[in-house]
Amino acid sequence: MQAKKRYLLLFVTCAFLGYCYFGGYRLKSEKWTGRSQLPYERLPSYLSLNEEFYDKDLRTSNGNPIMSQRTKQCRMETCFDFTKCKQGFTVYVYPIEDVISPLYQKILNVITESRYYTSDPTRACIFVLALDTLDRDPLSTEFVHNLPSKLMRLPYWNNGRNHLIFNLYSGTWPDYAEESLAFDLGYAMLAKASMSIFRHRPEFDISIPLFGKQHPERGGEPGQALENNFPNNKKYIAAFKGKRYVHGIGSETRNALYHLHNGKDLVFVTTCRHGKAWRELQDEHCQQDNQEYDMYDYEILLMNATFCLVPRGRRLGSFRFLEALRAGCIPVILSNGWALPFHERIDWTQAVIFSDERLLLQIPDIVRSVSNVHILKLRQQTQFLWERYFSSIEKIVFTVFENIRERLPWEGTREKLVWNTNPGALAILPQFADSQQELPFSKSNPGNTFTAIIYSQLGSTAVLYRLLKSLAKSKYLDKIILMWNSDIPLPRRPRWQGIKASIHVVTVDGISQRFYPHPLIKTSAILSLDEDATLNTDEIDFAFTVWKSFPDRIVGYPARSHYWDDSKRSWGYTSKWTNDYSIILTGAAFYHRYYNTLYTELLSSTLHKTVEQSQNCEDILMNFLVSHVTRRPPIKVTQRKLYKDTTVAGIRDLYPWEKISTRVQIDSFRDTIHHSKIAAKRSRRKGYRYEERKNLMEGRRIWWWKDGRSVPTTTTTTTVTTTIAFERATTTSNTTTISTTSSSSANCGPPPSLVRNGSLVARSTNKIMQLS
Repeated sequence: MQAKKRYLLLFVTCAFLGYCYFGGYRLKSEKWTGRSQLPYERLPSYLSLNEEFYDKDLRTSNGNPIMSQRTKQCRMETCFDFTKCKQGFTVYVYPIEDVISPLYQKILNVITESRYYTSDPTRACIFVLALDTLDRDPLSTEFVHNLPSKLMRLPYWNNGRNHLIFNLYSGTWPDYAEESLAFDLGYAMLAKASMSIFRHRPEFDISIPLFGKQHPERGGEPGQALENNFPNNKKYIAAFKGKRYVHGIGSETRNALYHLHNGKDLVFVTTCRHGKAWRELQDEHCQQDNQEYDMYDYEILLMNATFCLVPRGRRLGSFRFLEALRAGCIPVILSNGWALPFHERIDWTQAVIFSDERLLLQIPDIVRSVSNVHILKLRQQTQFLWERYFSSIEKIVFTVFENIRERLPWEGTREKLVWNTNPGALAILPQFADSQQELPFSKSNPGNTFTAIIYSQLGSTAVLYRLLKSLAKSKYLDKIILMWNSDIPLPRRPRWQGIKASIHVVTVDGISQRFYPHPLIKTSAILSLDEDATLNTDEIDFAFTVWKSFPDRIVGYPARSHYWDDSKRSWGYTSKWTNDYSIILTGAAFYHRYYNTLYTELLSSTLHKTVEQSQNCEDILMNFLVSHVTRRPPIKVTQRKLYKDTTVAGIRDLYPWEKISTRVQIDSFRDTIHHSKIAAKRSRRKGYRYEERKNLMEGRRIWWWKDGRSVPTTTTTTTVTTTIAFERATTTSNTTTISTTSSSSANCGPPPSLVRNGSLVARSTNKIMQLS
């Protein structure tokens, strides 16, 4: 009996210990999060198997839903359906049913007119709401009510999976809680302004800048730092002008700025005039602060300050951040915990100064300790980042998409160096992420051969035959591709069969296909030609030699200019000889083959349709594209004969109605292409006969450019066709004059004045012409 009791006691004790152990382990494994974990949430849902873990729309006492633990831990691997992106990275926008703000309308316009957009939701990788989520402050007039119920009615919501939500403002008075969106994100990605590093879900959410209603939809203005003065000679070393809140969140730093203000090289002025009750809440400094605040102009301070303070406002971000970037005023970040826009890709240490809000009084010493060399680097980087990623809503949205795109396992990932150096990640297609040597911006050798592409509409003509013979004589020719877009069938025995060159005929049905990245093209250099081009072999070889020095630009013969016509309030186009040009027609021009890929894949379908409908202006569109990517003008070389657009009977001339069409196309391209206009170059081009050129060269010190290096010489021998010579040139007003020099300096390369103030002069066998 005693043994039975003993065994029973032992069994009860073991059972009790086991219950305590396993029960405690379970409680420990489930983190208690207050009201976000209720018993009925663990009951399975009978809606669908995929919604078994659906998080209820629970709310706190102030009406804001709580982000569940599962949502907080979202990553691409756990909350994103990669299978939806197998057909390509495309974005679907829900049909607009409710009224949305003008700012959100700009975002949707950018998406629906981009290369990412698809109207088929079954093929979409990313879904964007037509419900305005930018302003989630309940006190705002643009706050959308009943958003949770509206989300539930969306046919593809699926608890937010593969959805992208844009937000600029969250939370409200008094704490402006970052997570207070008044709806449950579910598994949706968040592209949010004023995002903190503590709420940011790595490689899932995206921090974006805070931008205002006036931010341009497309294009955008270039940076305002037009001069790179060295050493820095700005009037103010640091400046700030803005509101201080007197009390509440975000007021601590701004209320203490008056301690740093000296009115000389440090200008920090604030005003208490903010909100309806500022008079009742003002302190003893407000009257003086308001007076000093009115003494300074905000734009003048931005342009005349080396550093601009960017303190937090009610939220972590502020409009001042983008304003400082645009002005070339180096931002000094005073917002602890702020995840700067696109911080996972952009190296902000190259463009801003970080400081701690608690060390405010050390700001003067910090900015004064920055060297002039570092200041110059920081200012240059602010302009690069502004122009490439932030100058328009389109660039901001596209940068968001490219961030998401790089997270897909099969997509190429650009190195951080690509994101932070010119021309930026948006100009580098993902498939070239691992082969940057094939890009025109790399320092690699572009090769010593070219592929000629001739666009033919009239069929086999005598002019085309002469052009083929001239090309065949070039020692740099790799192959000729004849783009045949003619109603006349290809002859069975064409005349060019006897030409000793590799000629491939490709049938095309659209004018834009002359810029298609055809697999036959193996060389970096492409010579684009119309069938009526009248170039001899020497001119072809010389233009190719020039292009090898500038592989990122269009180098060619026929030049045009575009200009702003005040009377018609539109862009004009002219072929008249002027002292400046902005377009090199691709009827006789060299360019890098990478631009064919950009033309085909980067430009939107709207632009391609515009060109195909008009059967014109594809060369202007290519110039817009290259100018946008490089921020540089094309290069004009001249020839012994003027380039003629209509040497063959039957080729259309530029009639007045076509000039009107061209004017309309330029307006369309300017509005759609990110850069506001093509870069123009001012020069005067004058040709010389051989005897005149020989006399002009005598007694002149010149620089011969051979094999990638410059060699000074005083010889007066005849220039080899494949050699480029550089002379010192000085520019006065709109005319360029050649000046002589007898200096015997041993320094190699073009003289410094040639780079800073002069124009680059190139000489072929029979003439001198302006390059850039």
